[in-house]
Amino acid sequence: MAGIGRTKSEHAKIAFQMARRPDREKAEILSEKDLKELRYNLAHLSVTAVRDFYEQAYQDCRLVYNRLPTPRKMQTLVQAWKQLRKWR
Repeated sequence: MAGIGRTKSEHAKIAFQMARRPDREKAEILSEKDLKELRYNLAHLSVTAVRDFYEQAYQDCRLVYNRLPTPRKMQTLVQAWKQLRKWR
């Protein structure tokens, strides 16, 4: 029998937390148009400016406790990395 030893309020808390989970994972993603614009803008910056941009994007993507970076932040980091790689 599932739920032995649990109170009704504990079941309500568990169900409520599980119901909220999809809302937290709903993340913003850069569209193809946004990615193209970001690539264009990065290509027209200086190497130093792109390095600074990369450093900020890298900091935004750090794993802090159980917080994962959003797909948008990861896409931004990858585009900056790709631009630096082209200039290598």
